[in-house]
Amino acid sequence: MRIARFSIDGNVAFGAIEGDKQDELVLNIIKGIPFADFELSGTKVPVSKVRLLPPVLPNKVVAFGRNYAEHARELGNEVPDAPFAFFKPSTSVIGPGDDIQYPSFSEEVHHEAELAVVIGRMCREVPRERVKDVIFGYTCANDITARDVQRREKQWARAKGFDSSCPLGPWVETDLDASDLTIQLTVNGLQRQLGRTSEMIHSVEDLIVNISEAMTLLPGDVILTGTPAGVGPLNVGDEVAVTIEGIGTLTNKVVKRG
Repeated sequence: MRIARFSIDGNVAFGAIEGDKQDELVLNIIKGIPFADFELSGTKVPVSKVRLLPPVLPNKVVAFGRNYAEHARELGNEVPDAPFAFFKPSTSVIGPGDDIQYPSFSEEVHHEAELAVVIGRMCREVPRERVKDVIFGYTCANDITARDVQRREKQWARAKGFDSSCPLGPWVETDLDASDLTIQLTVNGLQRQLGRTSEMIHSVEDLIVNISEAMTLLPGDVILTGTPAGVGPLNVGDEVAVTIEGIGTLTNKVVKRG
């Protein structure tokens, strides 16, 4: 099931996406929130008539770096032996169609297409055999990075945590085997990144076991699983699109920060 979060006439709700053709998709509005047992209301609205929002509002975004060997090497980094985590604040999250605001303190902003895992229940110290039980679903993400700031400051809080640096969407796919999916990114229609989730050094299970050893994960929290090779610069005016097999396409435009 594809679950979207949207606004219409000033109201925010969740809905189940129905249909296959992009121009004919409709939302069957959900009663309540999707992290517990829910019912479909039967009230349907065309996706074209609503504004899609970030599919979740995470308490925290836990991101894992250098989880594809070729990406680690393209930036001159060693492949880590263990998962390498950092955080993006909730204020970095934007949704499909929202603008990526080019930060005033950077002159080299890069795209990073990623598979995002959405947590569905509060959990801690999750054993490997129970990981699937705590996953709500998957969505597309773009780990926007101020690469010059990352190099200069030697830590990643500003470089990866600035406002609008975490586009998510367009919705969450709850019924998906994410172990071997095509992940690609285009800028202005030209392909920049192409890889498969099977190329990850540490699997989704590895990552959730690793981070849940240290902290409690809450419903709606997001885990970013790393990016394949091919990262590169974005400029004001660029349109960047992340497409993941079985999920959909997340598209955002880069604008000058106001």
